[in-house]
Formats: sequence, C-alpha cells, structure tokens
Amino acid sequence: MTRQAVHAASGTPLGVADPWQEAPADARLVAPALAAWAAAALALGAPGGWTAAGVALCAVTGVLVLLGSPQRGWRGNGPACAAVLLCAAAGAASAGLHGADLARGPLPELAERHARVTVEATVTSDPRLSRVRVLGPRAPRASVVLDAEVTRVTATDGAVTRVRTPVLVIVPAGGEDWRRLLPSTRLSLAGRVAPPHRAGEPFAAVLRADAGPPRITGPPTSLQQAAGKLRAGLRTATDGLPPDARALLPGLVVGDTSRIPSDLHDAFRATDLTHLLAVSGSNLTIVLLLLIGPPGSALRAERGGLAPRLGIPLRGTAMLGGALTLGFVLVCRPDPSVLRAAACGLITLLAIGTGRRRSLIPALAAAVLLLVLYDPWLARSYGFLLSVLATGALLTVAPGWSAALRRHRVPPRIAEVLAATAAAQAVCAPVVAVFAARISLVAIPCNLVAELAVAPATVLGFAALAVAPVAMPVAGLFAACAGWPAGWIAGVARTGAALPGAEAGWPGGWLGGLLLAAVTGLLVLWVRRVRHRAWLAGACAVLLVLAVVRPPPLIRLVTGWPPSGWVFAMCDVGQGDATVLAAGGGSAVVVDAGPDPALVDRCLRSLGVSRVPLVVLTHFHADHVAGLPGVLRGREVGAIQTTGLQDPADQAAFVRRTAAGAGVPVVRAGAGERRRVGPLDWRVLWPGDAAPGPAPEGPNDASVALLVRVGDGTPATTLLLLGDLEPPAQQGLLRAHPDLPPVDVLKVAHHGSAHQDPRLLDRARPRLALVSAGRDNPYGHPSPRTVDTLRAGGAVVLSTDRHGAIAVTGRGRELRATTAEAPGPGTEP
Repeated sequence: MTRQAVHAASGTPLGVADPWQEAPADARLVAPALAAWAAAALALGAPGGWTAAGVALCAVTGVLVLLGSPQRGWRGNGPACAAVLLCAAAGAASAGLHGADLARGPLPELAERHARVTVEATVTSDPRLSRVRVLGPRAPRASVVLDAEVTRVTATDGAVTRVRTPVLVIVPAGGEDWRRLLPSTRLSLAGRVAPPHRAGEPFAAVLRADAGPPRITGPPTSLQQAAGKLRAGLRTATDGLPPDARALLPGLVVGDTSRIPSDLHDAFRATDLTHLLAVSGSNLTIVLLLLIGPPGSALRAERGGLAPRLGIPLRGTAMLGGALTLGFVLVCRPDPSVLRAAACGLITLLAIGTGRRRSLIPALAAAVLLLVLYDPWLARSYGFLLSVLATGALLTVAPGWSAALRRHRVPPRIAEVLAATAAAQAVCAPVVAVFAARISLVAIPCNLVAELAVAPATVLGFAALAVAPVAMPVAGLFAACAGWPAGWIAGVARTGAALPGAEAGWPGGWLGGLLLAAVTGLLVLWVRRVRHRAWLAGACAVLLVLAVVRPPPLIRLVTGWPPSGWVFAMCDVGQGDATVLAAGGGSAVVVDAGPDPALVDRCLRSLGVSRVPLVVLTHFHADHVAGLPGVLRGREVGAIQTTGLQDPADQAAFVRRTAAGAGVPVVRAGAGERRRVGPLDWRVLWPGDAAPGPAPEGPNDASVALLVRVGDGTPATTLLLLGDLEPPAQQGLLRAHPDLPPVDVLKVAHHGSAHQDPRLLDRARPRLALVSAGRDNPYGHPSPRTVDTLRAGGAVVLSTDRHGAIAVTGRGRELRATTAEAPGPGTEP
C-alpha cells in the first residue's frame, strides 16, 4: 500500500502515527482553575477572619481527601476533589494576602480621614482619560487617570513612612504632560486621598492630585522607554491617516486608545466590537501564527510559519516565541486579555519546545489558574472574564457548531468563522448584559464582517511598529496600507451602530445575565429542532432584519411614531435641546443638537431625516452643541448657523473643528435675517445688532431666537423658538419686536426654568408650549411656576422628561401634539 493510501485511510496527513491527532478534550485542570478563580473572587474584600477560615477548611479537607483516597479506593475522584479543594484554598489565600497587603501602612487610615498627603510614587500603568458625560451648559474636561505604587508618604503632621501601596491617581483636567507619562516613571505627588468607592478594588486609596504639570523625580526604565518609543513611532506613522483609521490602528495593534473619540467608542460598544478597540489575545495569536504556523502542525515535519523557512529548530522556535510573547506584553501592556493570551501562548510554546502533545483546553485552564494565583484581582476583572469565556467558547462550543454547519453544506471556512463568532457572542452576551443592561442585535454580523480586516490591519500595523524607529517613511507606508483595513473595521462599527435597532434594552445585574443565558440556551435548543425547516429560519431572519433596520413606514404602522405629516418635532435628548422642522422629502432644519450624538442621531433616524439644509446652533453651551456629530453622521448637511458670541470658547472651537472635519461651512445668524426652505419660512428675532455680553447669565442671552412659519396657506402654523434666553434678553426681544404676534407653538426658553419674562409669555400666548428637559435633572426643569403660568394663559404644556419625544401635526384647529411614549390621536391644544 502506498504512503498516500495509508494517509487517506487514516484520515490524517501522517497516518495513524500522527502525534498531533486530537484526542478527547482533557478537562482535568478546568475544575481546579474555576475553584481557584471563584475562591479568589469571593475572598477579595471579605473579612480576613472569614478568608483564613475558608482557606483552612479547604486545605485541611483537601489533604484529608488526598490521604484517604487510596484506602477508600478513590483512584479517580479522590485526587480530583483534593485538587479542587487545594486550588480553592490557594486562590483564597492569595486573595487574602493581597487584600491584607493593601491595609498596611498609613494610607488607608489617611484615606478614611480624606487627608492631604505628599507622596512619592511609581507609575504602573499608561495614563488614560476618564469618560465624561455632558450635564449642563459646559462640557467637563476629562481627568487623567493612572495606577501608581506609593513608596513614601508624608502626612500633614510631617510624619514620613516608606510603603509599597497601590493607589489610583486622578488628575483633574490633566494636560498632555500627564498623558505622556510611561510606566515605571517616578513622581512626587501632592493631593487629597479618599477610600476606594467599593470593597475589592486593587488599590488602597484614591489620590486626587493637585493641578499642574507632573513633578518627575525619576525616568522610566530602559525597557519602558524602548516600548514607549515603539508606541510613539506607531502614532507618528499613523498621523496622516483618515481620522477613524488614525484613531483605531494604535489601539488595534498595541492597545493605545488615546485617540479614539467618544462617538467611535460608542459605535464599537453598540456593535460588541470593543474587543477590537484595545489589543487582545487575537493579536498575539496572529503574531505567533506568523512564526510557528498553526499550533496543530508545529510538531510535524510539514510545520508552517516563518521559523522553518528561516531554518530555526523546534526548540529555538519555542524560545523565540517566548521572547516575542514577553515583548508583546511589554509593548501592549499587561491588560487582562493580553495576560490570558500570553499565558496560554507560553504554555503552548513550552509543549512545542518539549515535543509534547498540545491541547489548548488544559493550556487555558492552566493559564487561568496561574494568573489568578499571581494576581487575584483578575478574578474580578470584567475584561479577564470575557476573554476567558470567549476563548473557552472557541475551544468547546465552536467546533460542534462548525461541524453542524458543514453538515448543512456550509463551506468549511465560512462555517468555522460563523461558529466561532456565534459561540463567543452566545457565551459573552449574558456577561455584557450584567454590566451594561443591553444586548446588541448586530454583534454577530458586524463581528463577521470586521473579522475580514483584523489580520491584515494587525500584521501591517506591527510591521509599522517595528520599522518606525529606524525608517519612518517605510513605517508610514505600512501604516497607510494598514489604514485601509482599520478604516473598514471602523466603518463596520459606525454602520452597524447607526441602525435603529442595533441595541435593545435588557434587565441588568446577575438576574438579567442569567435570564439572557437561559434565553440563549432555549434558542439554541429551538434551532436544533427546527433546523430542517428552511422557511421558518428564513422568516426569523427577515423578522430580525426588520427589527434591526426598522423602516420608518413599518415602524409608523406598528407604533404610530412618528405621526404622518409632522411639521415640528422635539427630540428627547436628555438635559438639552434638539428640535426639528420638517422641510419635506426626508429633509429638515435642525435647531440645536443636544448633549449626546447618539441620541440626536437616533431621533433623526426615527423621523426619517436624511438631509439637513441648515443646522442652527442657538448658542455654544454643550447641552446644545455636543451632539453635533450625531446630526452630521450619514447625512447631507448644507450649513451650520451660529450665534455671534463665541462663548464658551472651547465649545465654539469644537463646533468649528467638527464642521471642518465634515466639510460643512459655518455662518453667523444676522439680526432680521429671513430664510426659506421648502414649506418653512423663518426670521431671526435675536440677537439684535449688538449681541449681549456674557454677564450676568453668560451665552444664554446671545441665543438665536427664531419666528417660524410653516405653510403658505391660511391658516399657517407659527412657532417661536427661544433657545436659552433669560429675562433680560427676552425683554430686549420684546422691545425690538413690539409687533410680535401670538404663536401656535412655543419652544419654552431655557428648558422651562423659572427665569421667564411673563410679558413675553403673555405676548406669545401659545396654544402649545413644549419643554426640552432631562428626566430627574438636578436643576428642577421645567419649573412648576413656569408651567402654571403657561397653563394659566391657555397653553397645553408637554415636556420631554415626562412624555419623551414630541411631534406636532396639522395646522389651525387641526393642530395636534403626539408623544413617542404614548402615540395615538394626539393632544389637541
């Protein structure tokens, strides 16, 4: 019999002697690893006495079981049970010791007293920016956050203590000098310390550092300087790329997310692509595949990768892979997913180097066990949990699903990718629901499409990283090539997140996670039962597509929102303003953009607005302009019109940058200016020829106020939009326009605050008064006094904090107001 025939009969390339042929999964280490993980998670933050008792109980019981198993004949279960108990004892002991270490020294006591201290500390992480949320007129500046180890504490009484205590450092409005700090840099810090927000945190105190540049007392180590130069070189190489690729590529390659804007981050979150925003274990996998090829063939003569082509022997390949893994951790930083991948990779490389048979499930279990014992804080890490679950799903669930798909004549490669993506999503989605109280309906297709570009972007990005210190033009060329797949990934995220049904709310907490896990399990069982009914699968797919796309005509038919023939809408954007004037044919004039790009974008999509001839920003407060990127997203925008007072300056600069990035001109509103778009005709009533100064109420009194007429016939609908005008400017508007007529609809100034001029409200005499305010806002908007005054004048008052988005239809006696939370015939004023 020929060699080919032997191989064909055995079903493996090397025949029955193939040393790498898979055996049944070896799960002996899984239970001990899970026991250590669970014990460490429970022990963190627990009282020391309870932890010590638990460690003693598990250790003694484990030893007794181990010693008694030969006499009782427990040849299989006895040692296994003992291993579980002893690993649980080890995990709890490690967590207890680390927790006790945090309580040492004076910092915990000083934190309880919120005392001021001066410390010397060593930076142990890359600085990162805090996520900020707009609430009110000014956008808060992000704080710089970093981890550090305090080595010396000087209290206010002059007492000096040498310690080794981890702290979380927060620098309010920290500048670029803080963001350039490298791990291992030594600092002198002064500020006030406070205890952690909750028990079980991996630091003993939170140090809120004083403002000003960092006081550096010692440079970073040579290794960290080298890693910092590599990361900086990659940033320089990507400087000329388009914005999304420029922001994403450093994060994809080395975990540098400093350039990623909040709207791109939100898009990745909505599509469950956040594992690509920062470096993950897949990056290391790609690098090692280039070196050793598929691990399954690493011991064969036909092994792949670059190593055999370069003549590197097997053990040398393993040693080189180990060095690459350690360098990868150094450059990409020891994030949970990186540590998990590095541990799995080193264990696999050890098996390759010793010529032993490899199995990835024991490698994953061993990696979890070793990492939890080394750093028990990983036991409570959200990222570590998702990384292990995703990897476990790829090793256990995905192969069966892939085989099932192949049995249904799905091409093998497509079956593997589809099964891997679905398995990871099915296992990780319940955990995401626990913390985020949401599910993504587009996660699987977006991950499938984005996966096409991950490997090219990673490989080319690493090439740019390696070449940048010696040949920046060549690195720029690699980065430009990597920019195409990186831009593809960002485009997938933005496109998926822009779909109206991309996300759905879900109960949060562990009960919500368990509920989603149960629903997922039932869905898998149901699919197995109906997999032969193609028509049913097709019908479900169509329903899912409709739920995600949500075509406006269908949604209007099902929900009644938006009402047919709407002429004016007030979006529910929280504590801010965003109003929409219908201009016909899917176009609209947008007045203000609210504080959140996602909310205003969602509102405009629900209204079917695809073109915006003009965006009017009444003034530059953040609750009116921070959502501008959401208005521009995916729409043709003609121009942006603003008030003349460029205050606050940072928000005015933000508008100019955003407009320039989208290629949209910015113009200023002029006193008495008239414009017409479709059925809309409006006049600028305010500011006058001389815009008011910022005192006493700041930019509010410079708000652009519009008198809008909808329709050519009689009766026409009239609207008065007042921005955030305060009483002084309201009185000035009355003096400038003594002939101001009564109006049908009033957009109440300043979110319905108590600061209203009663004469303006009496002159306007609206039939319908609309207020844009956020639920449970801290300002008490809308003011009961303002609401009572409007109702006393005969107006029907509706507000977004109580009714959600509001749309106005009809004219004259047919004027109606419909709310998104209670669509129906509408309210007649």
